[in-house]
Amino acid sequence: MNLQTVQMSNIATELVGDIRNLISEAKVGLAATVNSTLTMLYWRIRRRIQTEVLKGERAEYGKQIVATLAQQLEAEQGRGFSAKNLRHMLHFSEAFPDAEIVSTLSRQLAWSHFLEIIYLKDDLKRDFYAEMCRLERWSVRTLRQRIGSMLFERTAVSHKPNELIQQELTALRKSDLLSPALVLKDPYILDFLGLQDRHLEKNLEDAILRELENFLLELGAGFSFVARQKRLQIDNDDFYIDLLFYNRRLKRLVAIELKLGDFEAAHKGQMELYLRWLAKHEQEPGEAPPLGIILCTGKKREQIELLELDQRGIHVAEYLTDLPPRQLLEQKLHEAVAMSKARLKNRVSHTDGETASET
Repeated sequence: MNLQTVQMSNIATELVGDIRNLISEAKVGLAATVNSTLTMLYWRIRRRIQTEVLKGERAEYGKQIVATLAQQLEAEQGRGFSAKNLRHMLHFSEAFPDAEIVSTLSRQLAWSHFLEIIYLKDDLKRDFYAEMCRLERWSVRTLRQRIGSMLFERTAVSHKPNELIQQELTALRKSDLLSPALVLKDPYILDFLGLQDRHLEKNLEDAILRELENFLLELGAGFSFVARQKRLQIDNDDFYIDLLFYNRRLKRLVAIELKLGDFEAAHKGQMELYLRWLAKHEQEPGEAPPLGIILCTGKKREQIELLELDQRGIHVAEYLTDLPPRQLLEQKLHEAVAMSKARLKNRVSHTDGETASET
């Protein structure tokens, strides 16, 4: 084989590889376009049915009309237009009435994603999962797992008044910028660590590093590992941060301290010292101030509220080494959310009362 033949063979091999990549990219783009088009089609079908058929005096005939439509459409267009799928389409447009929002979401979310979301009863919960799924590009399986683990109820934003939750989600939709409240959780579920009921802080730290990938997934969007037992020298004394991470979406360092037992007020001073050292020596220009997460097995909510830790960039959260029954977890989370919202409401009322008195 002469030199020219070898060169032509190499060029052909390289060209085939390039063309193969172009074909793959085109297929991905085509699949995304088809998915988006189908999703908008399903949304428009519901609007058409709802506007022209299921309104006013004709609403009582809705079920029969949908069944008749399905029979004809399924015969002509296939199983995608069965009565069951038409009912999904009707529910879809009710859950997401804004065409512009649906159009944006459909570029990232498949119809299978929407089927997981549209039957959630709470509007804010639906919006949360839709936007996080779009931003993080979750698979359907991941979305299902996030919903099953009650991610929304465990996220700090769920403890806020509904108006503020909506503001956070609207800002996320418009700017793709995550706030700490959309990232931080309570509790963190660490059942994948395989720890015994009795364990030491070192056992917990070792297990986290052993299962770092799963721990990063539980931490949430944008986290990357920086250091273990990060050494700080202050006045010739050595201090050590258990775990140090960086969150690229929040653009800030995140220090994590692991504690066995309940939260103690003394933990606040320790974390404040760490955060101020990090801000002075590690924070880069353009980054936000560091955040601290204190993971413990129990919380004392009144102490945490009085210490105003959230205003100091410190988040206290419980961690669970065993996933409790869903009903128990749901009850616990709903109680925690209700208590937090009640405290916020009382705080606002108290502040308004003081302002009125001064006036």
